[in-house]
Amino acid sequence: MERIAIYPGSFDPVTNGHIDMIKRGLRLFDKIIVAILCNTKKENLFTVEERIRMLECSLEEIQLKNVQIDHFDGLVVNYAAKSNAHAILRGMRAVSDFDYEFQMALMNRRLNRDIQTVFLMSGMRWIFTSSSTIKEAARFGGDISGMVPKNVEEKLKEKFGL
Repeated sequence: MERIAIYPGSFDPVTNGHIDMIKRGLRLFDKIIVAILCNTKKENLFTVEERIRMLECSLEEIQLKNVQIDHFDGLVVNYAAKSNAHAILRGMRAVSDFDYEFQMALMNRRLNRDIQTVFLMSGMRWIFTSSSTIKEAARFGGDISGMVPKNVEEKLKEKFGL
């Protein structure tokens, strides 16, 4: 039986922390489905299509296999069941992430006991890296090299006219 995990998120934009989580997840699972949440209530910098393309380029650059990129709306456990996944992969950077992630994991377990949530701690190098802080730094011309894949850095500069 193929071990499949869903790695959900907004990925607005994808960071090197996300890429690290995908790589590490592939040590545990045969396949990772990176699932971009389409949240119409959240204002994103990049469209779903742009985020998919940035993820594709980022994974192609490092020749990462066994990763599928998709998007969804609704409950992640429903998407996971539809995708024949057995787990939801979540990253935690700090203790502050724990409360929210724990509540979500408990709710997902209540909704579908066959889908497990697997938490991986962020690598120390990425502990302070988040899409929102990277967007903020990029908006004001900060040096974000090394925090995001090269194609994402270029797209952020383009988006902010830098």
